[in-house]
Amino acid sequence: MPAVTTLRKRVISLQISLISYAGALQTILQLGKTKTPSYACFANAHMTVEAKKSLVFKNQVDQSTFTFADGMPLVFALRMLYGIKQERIAGMDFMGSVLHECEKNQLPVFFYGSTPEVLQQLKNKVQEKFPALAVAGMISPPFRPLTNEETGRMIDSINSSGAHLVFVGLGCPKQEMWMANNSRHINACLLGVGGAFEIYAGLAKRAPQWMCRAGLEWLFRFSQEPRRLFKRYAVTNTYFVCLFIKQFLLLRVFKRM
Repeated sequence: MPAVTTLRKRVISLQISLISYAGALQTILQLGKTKTPSYACFANAHMTVEAKKSLVFKNQVDQSTFTFADGMPLVFALRMLYGIKQERIAGMDFMGSVLHECEKNQLPVFFYGSTPEVLQQLKNKVQEKFPALAVAGMISPPFRPLTNEETGRMIDSINSSGAHLVFVGLGCPKQEMWMANNSRHINACLLGVGGAFEIYAGLAKRAPQWMCRAGLEWLFRFSQEPRRLFKRYAVTNTYFVCLFIKQFLLLRVFKRM
């Protein structure tokens, strides 16, 4: 990993990067310009709980160049635990900002993940909004474990494409594991933006801004896919709240000692 020094604070299981949205964008673009092997994770309650369940996954996220506070629960947690007013750096918003800057700076980008249909629609939308942006390539990997040979070929394709930044949309925890295992072999900055591909392609809806600001984006997503997301929100989010309360109470105890 490159020598990028950013203060971090622990929220439950993850070390969250403390940086402004503008500072994050500037640093990511610099890593892209220099084609520095690096990767950024966008953390939410789901990722935090996944990291609590798996030490291996926790280390993979904590070893990232950045772990941004994507979900509002993490923004609220940083404020309540440490009094830190951290800006939300959501993968969906950040992806649009990076694409805009890459067009201005003539930095080719690459898309890795999702299905061929989603990638094609995503490419159409990106080229419509950013006509001068070079899309160096796209890969939709098979939905199964890859062999070392297959992974090697895909990494070679990314490197030979000339891409400076790679958007990775495999979903959590798969995309973070993929970035951690392969970033050192890829001459670009990797951004694990999860479901941003489908939303940006116009194939899924995003919550209104007022819901995003209020930390209710999860409720909007649940209303769109209640069957698929019931377990995540009923179990995972409840577990996140319990873990947060535990950390909050422990910090209060230590402050009084």
